[in-house]
Amino acid sequence: MSEPQRTRRPGGRSARVGAEVHRAVTDLIGERGYGNFTVGEVAVRAGVADSTVYRRWGSLEALLTDVALTRLNAQSPMPDTGNLVGDLRTYAAQVAREITGPDGLLLVRLAVALSSIGPQGLRARDDLRDERTRQLQSMLDRATERGERAPDALDVLDHILAPMYIRVLFGMELTPEYVDGLVDRML
Repeated sequence: MSEPQRTRRPGGRSARVGAEVHRAVTDLIGERGYGNFTVGEVAVRAGVADSTVYRRWGSLEALLTDVALTRLNAQSPMPDTGNLVGDLRTYAAQVAREITGPDGLLLVRLAVALSSIGPQGLRARDDLRDERTRQLQSMLDRATERGERAPDALDVLDHILAPMYIRVLFGMELTPEYVDGLVDRML
């Protein structure tokens, strides 16, 4: 008689712990804002030991960065419409939805908070910027491979993303026409 085969769970305990810690961080940010909670409070909220959080992330800054990067990668996939104009318009529309949604300016708030907490925070802030730039560069490299003339990733940040973030910071609307216009003016 053979033993029953064990069913494997995708992700297992480690994935559950990661998800619970991420959810705890997101909830605490929503309730208190950045910098107004500790690793201990995250651990209690997530139902894990402080040592689990420190062992996996090392610091609150690293944890906050991981949460933001995970959300960034999940919310803003790089489109591939077959041409640069379509890719940039689709991407800009995704970012506009993201920053006007319930978590709004998550990345901006995190970058500002991280900038004020010393060298480790500055490295974490730079990691966020570098990931956004890496994402953009992958889209721009595809356009170049298709024979299109692509702008620099920092130009996309300066001429498309920055104006959208500023408008949201000042409570101004991001219409589809405005977002498309940013792309058109940059190109």
